[in-house]
Amino acid sequence: MTNANTYSNATENPNIAGFGPGDRVRVSAKVVEGDRERIQVFEGDVIRVRNGGPASTFTVRKIASGVGVERTFLRHSPRIEKVEIVRRGKVRRAKLYYLRALRGRAARIKEKSRSR
Repeated sequence: MTNANTYSNATENPNIAGFGPGDRVRVSAKVVEGDRERIQVFEGDVIRVRNGGPASTFTVRKIASGVGVERTFLRHSPRIEKVEIVRRGKVRRAKLYYLRALRGRAARIKEKSRSR
């Protein structure tokens, strides 16, 4: 089996919930440090979702010590342990790149009201 076949046969990870731009998520990813492996949690707002089959990615942005940090994850990667939705966001754009220029209260995303 070639690399291309392995790549195209990627299966959906059941621990990844359905989320979209504006949602606050907590991503648990496996990180290898030397010969040890641990789980690192990255929590922030989803600013981009790129749907491309097995090559689907999503970008999460958070503010750490006053500095914006963005991290892009492969949706079908075996390194992703789970993705939890912390809160749903109400946005009117698919790509939230404008948040990079905003600070403080201006960068807040309204919470989506729960429908019954």
